[in-house]
Amino acid sequence: MTDPRPDLVLYGSPLSPFLRKAAGVCIAKGVPFEVEAVNVFAPPPWFLEISPMKRIPVLRDRSVAEEGLAGTIPDSSAICAYIEKKHPAPALYPDDPMALGEALFIEEFADTSLAMAGGLGIFRPIFFAISKGEEPGLDKARDAWANQLPPVFDVLETRLGGREYFAGNALSIADITVACVLMQIALVAETPLARWPGLAAHYAAMQALPLVAEPYAMAERIVRKALPTPFDLT
Repeated sequence: MTDPRPDLVLYGSPLSPFLRKAAGVCIAKGVPFEVEAVNVFAPPPWFLEISPMKRIPVLRDRSVAEEGLAGTIPDSSAICAYIEKKHPAPALYPDDPMALGEALFIEEFADTSLAMAGGLGIFRPIFFAISKGEEPGLDKARDAWANQLPPVFDVLETRLGGREYFAGNALSIADITVACVLMQIALVAETPLARWPGLAAHYAAMQALPLVAEPYAMAERIVRKALPTPFDLT
């Protein structure tokens, strides 16, 4: 009997924007995958072996190995690059050297600066508190929205420069990453972006793509059980 399981497994949670980024790459390429839940705050011993930084997601390619360290890749950027190499069409990394450099920079900028301000500054103080039955940290979240995020949005608006995509003339890993990380905020708070019209247009276009919308929907179903309506932080 043929094994119906896909080769690619993403260990983690849909609540992670980094897992959603990797899932989006799979969806964009039409590559079957599955998500296997792992609680990063209380991970099983086998997960610690394959995730030296104790972070999600981790990819397993079952065509390489079914268990153990072999066939696994930690870190979402490394995972996405691996999927691109194994499934090159449609390309999500530009051929042009400068466009490729820009795509990789924007990916890193979103994974760090945007994720710190939006994830640690807004998502965690709100959702982690609510999930523990505590009052949401709205003061911290409002400070992040008012003071930490505007400089990040300024950079993204400038780098986008009114174009449809961040790097080159086609969808790339940069666009997927920005959308997935920005939508981490949308899980718990409204995201008015009128001050950054180029970024707002990009964000709206990306939200309509299945590669972004489908992984987000999985996360939203989880969050809405505890938080029916996002907060207004303005």
